[in-house]
Amino acid sequence: MVKSQIEEVKKFLSTAVTEFETFLNQSTLASLIDEKTGDEGYYRTILSNLRKLSVFCDEGLDACNVILQAEPFPKGAAEKTLYRIYHQCIEEFFSPKNDAWFEDSRAAYTGKNSIKWQKEVPESISTLMKRLEGEFQRIREELEYYETDYRTKMIQSQ
Repeated sequence: MVKSQIEEVKKFLSTAVTEFETFLNQSTLASLIDEKTGDEGYYRTILSNLRKLSVFCDEGLDACNVILQAEPFPKGAAEKTLYRIYHQCIEEFFSPKNDAWFEDSRAAYTGKNSIKWQKEVPESISTLMKRLEGEFQRIREELEYYETDYRTKMIQSQ
């Protein structure tokens, strides 16, 4: 089961990395301001968060590749990796540390997108996040188990 989840997360991260890289390679601060005049500092913060997410997802993808190549399959390392991906990628997507955006937890009940912006953003940023949100939500639901299970194991080992 852990191996199949690592494989599924690997596919998800590969797609996420491609989406982030494509957006970041095509977007500049100037192009965002041209698209929608707004708070330059806020746009800079959003781009910084997206770069960080891209790096976290890329590192998670690398970790998944290493684990899947190992023989025998390292179940403990895989669980730890899934836990780290949950915290670095999934939680950071929905609630970045500097609060550039936040998750409206009630949105899940309404069928609307849950990412809410502190200020208005260009449509290209909004579209990127909407495109990624569903898969991030799906993987979050898959990995929530590892978050609680890994913490329980760490507490019990102390």
